[in-house]
Amino acid sequence: MVQGLVRFGASAALLAAVAIGGEVRAQAPISFVCSAQEEYCQALVTAYERTGAAKVAMVRKSTGEAYAQIRAEAGSPKVDLWWGGTGDPHLQAALEQLTEPYRSPMLPELHDWAQKQAERSNHRTVGVYAGALGIVYNPEILPKRGMKEIRCWSDLLDAKLKDEVQVADPNSSGTAYTMLATLVQIMGEDKGFEYMRKLHVNVNQYTKSGGAPVKATALGETTAGIVFMSDALVSILAKAPVKSVAPCEGTGYEVGSMSLIKGARNMDAAKKFYDWLLGKEAQAIGISVKSYQVPAHKGVSLPPDIAPLVDAKLIEYDFGKYGSPAERTRLLARWDREVKSAPK
Repeated sequence: MVQGLVRFGASAALLAAVAIGGEVRAQAPISFVCSAQEEYCQALVTAYERTGAAKVAMVRKSTGEAYAQIRAEAGSPKVDLWWGGTGDPHLQAALEQLTEPYRSPMLPELHDWAQKQAERSNHRTVGVYAGALGIVYNPEILPKRGMKEIRCWSDLLDAKLKDEVQVADPNSSGTAYTMLATLVQIMGEDKGFEYMRKLHVNVNQYTKSGGAPVKATALGETTAGIVFMSDALVSILAKAPVKSVAPCEGTGYEVGSMSLIKGARNMDAAKKFYDWLLGKEAQAIGISVKSYQVPAHKGVSLPPDIAPLVDAKLIEYDFGKYGSPAERTRLLARWDREVKSAPK
C-alpha cells in the first residue's frame, strides 16, 4: 500500500512537473528586436503587456545590427519578431528566407505602400510606417560660417562645411543606406559615388545610429546632418535650434517594416503580437511618443506638423532592387572602398 502511494505520488509529481513545464513554455515571453527609437519600442511593449496577451522581451538594435543578428542565427533563431527600421534589410532577409510568410488579417486596414511592401516580399514583411529622408541643420551656426539656408544635396558640398556634416554609416544604419541608395538613384551610380566622395571631405563622423546627427546638430556639435525628417521633427517641436528640409533634387524614403523570423520559437504568440502591432491602437503610439513617421494604419489621424514630411518631393524609390542582398552588398562594399576609406 505504502509502495503504491509512493509510486502514485511520484507519478503525480512528474505529471505536475510536465504540466508546469508546459505552462512555462506557453508563457515564455515573445522575443522582440526593435529598430525604432528606444522610447517607441518600450511604449509598444508596455501597451501590449497591458492587454494581458503575453510578456515581451525587447532589445533595441539598429536595422543593420538586427539584420546581422537574424542572419547569424539562421536555423536556430533567438528572435521571434523584428519590428521597425528601414525596409531594405527586411526585404533582404525575406529574399534570403530568414523570415516567415504571413498574411495578417489587418492588411486591408493599411495604406497601399504598406501593403505593397508585403506583396514585394511575398508577405515575409510588411510596412508599419513611412518617412522621408532629409537634411537637418542648425540655423544659428550657418550665418557664422557665412552660409545661407541649406536647401539641396549640392549645398552639403560647400567648402564652408568642411568637417561640419554628420551622417551614419550605411553598414549599421538603415537611414544611411537609404541615403546611399537615394543618391545613386537620383544621380546615377558613378556620379552618386563621386558626390559621396566629395561629401566625405565635409563629414566629421559616421555614426552608428541614423538618429544621432539630429542630436549633434541641435547641440551645435555639427552644423548639418542627413537624417529622416521625422527624427528631426522631434527636436524642432522641442524648440531646439534645428531646421530640416527635403532636398530640392528629390529624396528617398523609408517604409519601416516588420517581419516574423523563420523558425521562431514562439510563433503563435508572435503572430498575435504582429496583428496587434498593425492595429489602430498600436499604430497611434508612435505619434504619442513623438516618433513622427506616417503610420501604416489608415485610421490614425496625423497632426499638422507631419504635413511637410508627407509633401516632400519623393523619388520613385526602387525597393526591390536596393533591398536585394546582392545589390546591397555590392553598394556597401563600394562605399567602404571608395568613400569611407578615402583620404580627406
